[in-house]
Amino acid sequence: MTDNDSSQNVSKSPMVHVAIAAGVIILLLVVYMVFSGSDEEPVAPQPVEIPIVTEPDPEPVTLPEPTPEPEEVLPPDPAPMPEPIPEPEPEPIDISDAAVKTAIVGLAEMPTVARFLVDEDLLRRFVVFTENLANEELATNHHLLRAPENSFRVYRQAGKEWIDSSSYQRYSGYVNAIDSIEAEDLLDLYEVYKPTINEIFAEIGNPDDDFDYRLVDAIDHLLDTPEIPVPVEVYTDSVMYKYRIDQIEDLSAPQKQLLRTGPENMRVLKAKLREIKALLEQ
Repeated sequence: MTDNDSSQNVSKSPMVHVAIAAGVIILLLVVYMVFSGSDEEPVAPQPVEIPIVTEPDPEPVTLPEPTPEPEEVLPPDPAPMPEPIPEPEPEPIDISDAAVKTAIVGLAEMPTVARFLVDEDLLRRFVVFTENLANEELATNHHLLRAPENSFRVYRQAGKEWIDSSSYQRYSGYVNAIDSIEAEDLLDLYEVYKPTINEIFAEIGNPDDDFDYRLVDAIDHLLDTPEIPVPVEVYTDSVMYKYRIDQIEDLSAPQKQLLRTGPENMRVLKAKLREIKALLEQ
């Protein structure tokens, strides 16, 4: 066996390292005894049993676990902005004749208003009647009120014909019903239906005009109606009665119609018209 082979075997067996170490220790003891200069007879050395010490396998070293890096704390997401609550859409205005009539009757203290009002096309009739009235004309086909049940009456005296007071009384029920409606309530109702009224007015009137102004013009024309003393003389031309006094007959058709309601009724109607005008001009 070569030296190389020997070195290779030693390196391969751990027990060889222990035997070599024991042999070196024995040799050193022998040398120490021989060269100590002792005069006594040397005693043969007893073999010394050297225990074989095996080093325990090193305990595995447990490396401390690395301290985890603190997680990055992100700021909380901003709370989402609440979506705006949409405002409820206003309910459409009921412009049917039944609804308009019910609304008007609801304002009056006298339920007889329902009996006097027509049943169809109320808003259009109002617009057309007002526009004609502002033009000092009478829209006979667009009346808002039904004609009185009693007929126009006259009486004869001294060979002349005079308007009978019963002819004025035919309108008392209408006037009292209108007077029972507060002007403020009437204007509030007018504002409710004003968008529809403006649409109708745009169809029949001057689009550059404001209906409020036309309404004031119509009211002013009625307020300009003169008050005349009674009894009032009339005559007939076989078709209709006319005023005997030319200054009265020359008045416009709306003004003459207002005169036919009688002096007392006309004063009540004028007072209501002045209240409405004052509110419109505020």
